[in-house]
Amino acid sequence: MNEITMNVNWLAVVVGFFLAFALGWLWYLPILFGKTWAAGVRITLVDGSSGPPAAAMIVQAIGTFLLAWIVGVTAANNALITMILIVLTIVFLLAGGGLFCKKSTSAIAIEVGFVVAMAA
Repeated sequence: MNEITMNVNWLAVVVGFFLAFALGWLWYLPILFGKTWAAGVRITLVDGSSGPPAAAMIVQAIGTFLLAWIVGVTAANNALITMILIVLTIVFLLAGGGLFCKKSTSAIAIEVGFVVAMAA
């Protein structure tokens, strides 16, 4: 357990989590990539009256926190190349899943671009 907790800058992890989660809110706004993404995954965006399902937001928050933690662990261990490898793995798995689901190229690019932006 020490290797994933020792020397981690927890303030940076928490701040990174909140910034990345807020980035997701912005990223998927209709004015940015939301409309293109929604069309690419064949869903209809609602006009603000109701947001995404609570379960989706909870799962996204957990994933965002875990990614921030991984960034913190790799930073504490001077393992930038490991972080790059992790992000590339996530990108290719997301892209593969998107292709299996027959999402549009735009939707896949928006999703993988968001992961890269979160990690950065």
